[in-house]
Amino acid sequence: MVSFHDCYKRLCIVVLLCCLSVGSATAQGDDFGMWYEIEAQSKLSPKWNATLGGDFRTRDDSKTADRWSGGIEFDYKIVKKKSFSLKASAGYSLLYDNNPEKLTFKSDGLSPKKWTPSYWGVRHRFKVGMAGSFDAGRFTIGLRERYQYTIRPEKQNQRYAFVYDDDDYLVSHELQSVKSKKRGMLRSRLQVGYNIPHCKIDPVASVEMFSDDYGIQKMRYQVGLEWKITKQYALSLTYRYQDVGADDDDNEANSHLIGLGYKIKF
Repeated sequence: MVSFHDCYKRLCIVVLLCCLSVGSATAQGDDFGMWYEIEAQSKLSPKWNATLGGDFRTRDDSKTADRWSGGIEFDYKIVKKKSFSLKASAGYSLLYDNNPEKLTFKSDGLSPKKWTPSYWGVRHRFKVGMAGSFDAGRFTIGLRERYQYTIRPEKQNQRYAFVYDDDDYLVSHELQSVKSKKRGMLRSRLQVGYNIPHCKIDPVASVEMFSDDYGIQKMRYQVGLEWKITKQYALSLTYRYQDVGADDDDNEANSHLIGLGYKIKF
């Protein structure tokens, strides 16, 4: 039988590994941030569930607020058996982003061309997906395919465009809008969980791939622990590493991330 002391030691080991990974982030030139997540799920019928969720994220070594978000999702259980389940889902999220400052230069690499100060802006995200899982002994293996479509509305008078004369001297500037943008993304996630006998704390690991018409844009690797306090309440501690492509719509960098989550079921 695994005692609470053994579970506690496992938790300490994971926390230590997370801290060591974060400590190496500066040496590797990657960013570090915190993700705080909350989720509330309600059973509407034997096959339908509704989930409300929100999060707050930081960046720049957790010194800068990065994003607030909130959303709702509905899922329908297509198959629910003892060792296998399959469900479909659809949802919407409102994202409120702190977009970082951006400065571009002319071909000489010295003369500024456009400057966009940091600003807060909204994005609308719609998502649909399918998720299946099956049990293999004490392991639970899950695969989720999700398509998300994100709309960033135009932001008026947010960007400065610099104007030069024929002798290439800066003479003035004009205000421009940050144009609206729409983007679709397919997210494919493989997740493996393990149920420790007689222990309420279970480890979970996953890898997620973000891709669009131009190929793979981001990879997210995650390990963590979930503590099922009761059948209704659960806490989670996770470590994530994100490997981000050059054309990322979330204004993210390669990052080491620590996540704290709270879930409640009604």
